[in-house]
Amino acid sequence: MDQQLHFVTVATRDLDAARSFYSGLGWSPALDVPEEIIFYQVAPGLLLGLFRSDKFAQDVGLDAAPGPSGMTLSHNVGSPDEVRRLVARMADAGGTVLKEPRDGSFGGIFHALVRDPNDVVWEIAFNPGWRIDDDGAVIIG
Repeated sequence: MDQQLHFVTVATRDLDAARSFYSGLGWSPALDVPEEIIFYQVAPGLLLGLFRSDKFAQDVGLDAAPGPSGMTLSHNVGSPDEVRRLVARMADAGGTVLKEPRDGSFGGIFHALVRDPNDVVWEIAFNPGWRIDDDGAVIIG
């Protein structure tokens, strides 16, 4: 198996709230199937899918869809001020700030945590030891 990931799909209780939140961030869907799933192109070769919970459960063969837990989706920006601005924008779009922007406990980062309307937790971070190349590759160190 190639070391690649093409889709991250998350069970989503309220597809309309998700659509409104991500639209408020300026995101445009790559595919939007009403009452079923929304896909967003989040990086070259990578889609984030927000799949209505009952349809997610049916697809994976569960009686009920679990909510997202034990994970964060992370978005890196170029400065602590960008962290602050993006967190404010996410709150304005309907997100809940779980951790206000501040120095992190690990790795020398400055970050915040924001939960979207369907409990997906986003880490917004500035890490001076990492960079994101123009092609989307993360360069560590």
